Amino acid sequence: MTSKTEHLEVEVEQPRTKRQGSMKYVAILAFSAGLAGLLYGYDTVSISGAITYLTPLWHLSATIEGLIISSIMIGGVIGVGVSGFISDRIGRRPVLILGAACFFVAALWSAAVNDPTSLIWARIIGGLGIGLTSSLSITYITECAPAKYRGTLSSMYQLLTILGIFLTNLINFWISGFGGIHSDFANKAWRLMLGIGAAPALILLIALLVMPESPRFLMQVGKTEKGYAILERIGGTDSADRELVEIKASIEDNAKGSIKDLFRQPLSYALMIGIFLALFNQWVGQNAISYYGPTIFADIFPGGNTAFLCATIIGLVELIFTFVGMYFIDRIGRKPLMLSGALGMGVFYALMGISMMAKWPGITTLIFACLVIAFFAYSMGPVTWVMISELFPTYMRGRASGICTVFLWGANFLVAQFTPVMFSYWGGGTFIFWAVMDFIAFIGVKFLVPETKGRTLEEIQSFWVKKSSDKHNLAA
Repeated sequence: MTSKTEHLEVEVEQPRTKRQGSMKYVAILAFSAGLAGLLYGYDTVSISGAITYLTPLWHLSATIEGLIISSIMIGGVIGVGVSGFISDRIGRRPVLILGAACFFVAALWSAAVNDPTSLIWARIIGGLGIGLTSSLSITYITECAPAKYRGTLSSMYQLLTILGIFLTNLINFWISGFGGIHSDFANKAWRLMLGIGAAPALILLIALLVMPESPRFLMQVGKTEKGYAILERIGGTDSADRELVEIKASIEDNAKGSIKDLFRQPLSYALMIGIFLALFNQWVGQNAISYYGPTIFADIFPGGNTAFLCATIIGLVELIFTFVGMYFIDRIGRKPLMLSGALGMGVFYALMGISMMAKWPGITTLIFACLVIAFFAYSMGPVTWVMISELFPTYMRGRASGICTVFLWGANFLVAQFTPVMFSYWGGGTFIFWAVMDFIAFIGVKFLVPETKGRTLEEIQSFWVKKSSDKHNLAA
């Protein structure tokens, strides 16, 4: 019986006509997989517009209103909890296809329901789609992208998430212009807000059906020729040959690997860093502004729709600075971006809290809020997602990324659940709390997180082995 390693050796020996790689091809793959981020952004924000119509139409209590909004997290936790384990067995592409199908079904179902219970179930299915695709789409991009451009391409998910949020706010604003919550158009408005999401979901589903499987996963399961062909098309023959040798060594090292490897050296340290990054992707506090911006600014700018204008301005700032992060992530590295971002957020969150407690002019608080989001958008936002998928070996990447993302979703839930309580008790002091969390994130990144810029995935894997060996030698 021929082993996976022998398959690799056969491929190296066969003469091949050299070909050039295609950045256009890998960019298309990254954009297609990253569309899952756009749907993530759409599904989590579209309900904010729909609920304004549904509350008076269905006479919703505060409890049911909250459950409709948060139910998406139930599906999200389930989806992300199983996505990695399934994808490490059957591949990245089939699980992404299943997630896209969940998005499509949930959008149509949400637009057709006539009662809160059905809408909650539809939202759970949509959350399942988010969970199945959120970490896995970045894993797919990470395993396809050349090391030199991996950070930029993997940031595509975060960029499209922010774009999805921004576009959703614009769509909700446009639809609301046809009639308010007490108009004859009200029952159509919320259905349009939720149902339009089926269009990008269908595009994602079609794209995934024609996309190839991750080349590293194909080689991991012995389909070397197919995997090599994709690597060659992405980076050219010379690059594919180099990666083939590294992947061969990686497969030999991990031939007997299991999930237990995550909880012992050297991977336990990588898991600890992945969980730290996942938690502080949320605990730096940006969603305190993203989720409750309109509520915060309604107190500062009472009357009219100024609060929604403030939220839209902040969303535009986040979109612009996400591009900044994509530009610099492969130029100056992951760690400098996270350090400067966490520090900047801490400074301006502290100033935002002081501004509110001292009752400075409202425009001052808005400027500080925009700066908080700007520092997040180029740093802890995109970089966290990129690094979680970089830290782990191929045979463990799906499962490990899934575990880390479960922590991210859990942290997200805590921020969403307790920020209003904190704000009711502490007022502007809430933002001082987030400033403290930002400084803790800065210290953690400074002393725990390694730099992965420019390293192949196999070199990152070797880094953990060497780090563990060095510790063992010192202990001896």
